[in-house]
Amino acid sequence: MIQLQSLDDPEKLRQAFEVFNRLSHTLTESYRELESQVARLNRELAAARSERLKTLTEKEKLANRLQRLLELLPGGVVVVDGEGRIVECNPAAVHLLGEPLVGEDWSGILAARFLPTLDNPHERRLPDGRIVNISARPLGDEPGQILLLTDVSELHALQSLVEQHKRLSAMGEMVASMAHQVRTPLSTAILYASQLGDDRLDSERRRRFSTRVLERLRHLERQVDDMLAYAREGRFVMDPIPVAVFLRRLRRAAEPQFIAAAVRLTVANQCRGASLLGNAEALEGAFLNLLDNALAVLEPGGKVIVQAREDGDRICLSVIDDGPGMDEDTRRRIFEPFFTTRPDGTGLGLAVVASVVRAHGGTVCCHSRPGEGCAFHVYLPRNGGERPLPSGLQLSDEGAQDR
Repeated sequence: MIQLQSLDDPEKLRQAFEVFNRLSHTLTESYRELESQVARLNRELAAARSERLKTLTEKEKLANRLQRLLELLPGGVVVVDGEGRIVECNPAAVHLLGEPLVGEDWSGILAARFLPTLDNPHERRLPDGRIVNISARPLGDEPGQILLLTDVSELHALQSLVEQHKRLSAMGEMVASMAHQVRTPLSTAILYASQLGDDRLDSERRRRFSTRVLERLRHLERQVDDMLAYAREGRFVMDPIPVAVFLRRLRRAAEPQFIAAAVRLTVANQCRGASLLGNAEALEGAFLNLLDNALAVLEPGGKVIVQAREDGDRICLSVIDDGPGMDEDTRRRIFEPFFTTRPDGTGLGLAVVASVVRAHGGTVCCHSRPGEGCAFHVYLPRNGGERPLPSGLQLSDEGAQDR
């Protein structure tokens, strides 16, 4: 049985009431403080919610604006993830490259929907002839990159037009200074031709005069052809050209001059079955210019090698001689129009070579040192419709054999 403490003592009763009052007051204050904190937290939460909604609304508006901008951009935009797959693109990219794009591997798109690269590593050519500039930027902390595709076909056309006008202007300025180069072989041809009517000429002298007339006329023809080829850069009809057939034609055209000069011509084809996309006549004229240049500096017994080999998605055609070579200052200027080291040269031969090669989407370079011969390397894109074949040393069996 619980024994209750006596509360008859007034002092103890008063103390008990005081303790109760203090506890009650403390509890009341704590409750009020709690209510105040709850109210403050509710206000802060409401403000945060309002701010978040405002931020989300602004972000949504910004996202909509960006999406609209992407849709209206004239350039194609492609987003590639860290594994190289396309995760997003805009309508302009689809218009340039076709569908499907999203989910595809970007390297596969490059290989399947673009032709071999141009001389600019940032530009690719589409099968319909349009030229696309591709620039890439990383996505920041996120793996992957964003690609901007810009159709620069019109810019290239305008640049070609400006360059053509410059070439025509330069040619107009040079016509007067070239008059003596045309007059000299023409006067010589007229002189020899006038002698052919002399009945006193024996057959041997008549044959010799006829040969010299033809030589002078062909020299004039080459000068005119060079000027026309230089003026018409880029305006060629392109067709597939088997490399072996091209080498055979080139050898057949050049060989008589090499035999007459007692210079050995060797043709080696290391890319059997490959073909180029180009204009056979223009390319043949360019390489005949290279061979003529080599022949002009070689003594009897000299050697020239024409070599074809594969270099990735390009074909490298080289003309290599064992002549006297050239110094660095000359080598740097050889492709400049109207620059020549030959007294009877027009300075257009190698400029025509560079012009024709550029028109075919290729590049040309020269390696030479005094006393070590000269090597011209022309890199041209493969014919886009062919599959690469294994390469190996193989001389052309259509007549391109060593002499």
